[in-house]
Amino acid sequence: MKQRFFILDTSAILSGKPIVIENTSLVTTPAVSEEISPGGRDYRLFQMLLEKGLSIRAPSKDAVKKINTVAQQTGDHKRLSPADVEILALAVDLQNEGEVTLLTDDYSIQNIAALLHLAYQGCSQEGITKTFKWIVRCPGCGRRFKESHAICPICGTETTMTPARKGRLK
Repeated sequence: MKQRFFILDTSAILSGKPIVIENTSLVTTPAVSEEISPGGRDYRLFQMLLEKGLSIRAPSKDAVKKINTVAQQTGDHKRLSPADVEILALAVDLQNEGEVTLLTDDYSIQNIAALLHLAYQGCSQEGITKTFKWIVRCPGCGRRFKESHAICPICGTETTMTPARKGRLK
């Protein structure tokens, strides 16, 4: 029987929702554990999960590089925190060890996971229904840019990230 892994991001831990842990290994990353501030209900919940068997594992550098490459291609690189990149990379690493599901409400994580055929499940919100490729767009003059610009080089307006295209989830 293949081992089952639930990889928890910060939103999964902070949601306070019950997580079924029978026959499943709960895993998170060092960057996620650093996002949980000592003290308070959230920290106590995190400590309880550690006592129940939540392990902290760092992803490989190769997997982190793969996630960063895909995030650059989709435009999600600006939307992903280091903790987000780590849990996606850990999911890539753990695929060789068993069945992996990311527990996250983060839509950018879900977007990358869907593109890499990694299973994910929302905690407090429904998951994404379409995948996105993001581009930089100027709301002032309407120009679209393939490369990143904080300020439009044409009109000087602050740029935004907008979906270039939406794909269907299978």
